[in-house]
Amino acid sequence: MSNIKLAIIIPALNEEQSIGRVIRDIPKEMVFKIVVADNGSQDNTCKVAMAEGATVVSEPRRGYGSACLSGLAALPPETDIVAFMDADYSDHPEQLRKLLVAMEEQQADLVIGSRVLGNRQRGSLAPQQRFGNWLSTRMISLLFGFLYTDLGPFRMIRFSALRKLEMQDPNYGWTVEMQVKALQHGLKVVEVPVDYRKRIGRSKVSGTITGSFKAGVKILWTIGKLYINGRGCAGVHLPVAGHKKGQIDG
Repeated sequence: MSNIKLAIIIPALNEEQSIGRVIRDIPKEMVFKIVVADNGSQDNTCKVAMAEGATVVSEPRRGYGSACLSGLAALPPETDIVAFMDADYSDHPEQLRKLLVAMEEQQADLVIGSRVLGNRQRGSLAPQQRFGNWLSTRMISLLFGFLYTDLGPFRMIRFSALRKLEMQDPNYGWTVEMQVKALQHGLKVVEVPVDYRKRIGRSKVSGTITGSFKAGVKILWTIGKLYINGRGCAGVHLPVAGHKKGQIDG
């Protein structure tokens, strides 16, 4: 794996308290580029990220997907694999190794870090997040015959495969767009358990009722739109053997 060029994209919005910890916990021997896609922060997020050695790109148009697209535009063409993680320190950056091992051993195109299969700190996922995640994955199963366990943000995908997906969603639908399009394009998908903890600071989405509602509606709308416009489903699902379902938090 030493010759693999792995890049990390971290969308961020006002995460000065956490972004430094995220970057410091990334196994530096694994990656050749860390990009923080700043989505209009008004604090010291950019300054902290640059001090930790990350490349910072600015995307003033608000939206998770817009930030991810700007981060992708900053990657060198020789990039082999792209990983995405949140800037709030809820993900465990050191578990990038687990995702990369699964990708290489299973020869997968897309690896989803599943919080549902892993261990979650109590209270790390709000009730509306757990319900929305359950509903969305069941809807994908109903329409595409494929059962994901999570739409988690911590994920890894081969750059060549990502280009084929022609990602477009500018906000809440980004993660589910990637997962549904992966099925439609016949990509090989693996889910691996990852740990999850309470974020630092308040969530811009699940921290409010309005944000949670908008995100839920957009995710379900995206699934339906992709189903209507889709070209069929030929995905291959390869769960990593030997993993147990994680604890249920409350």
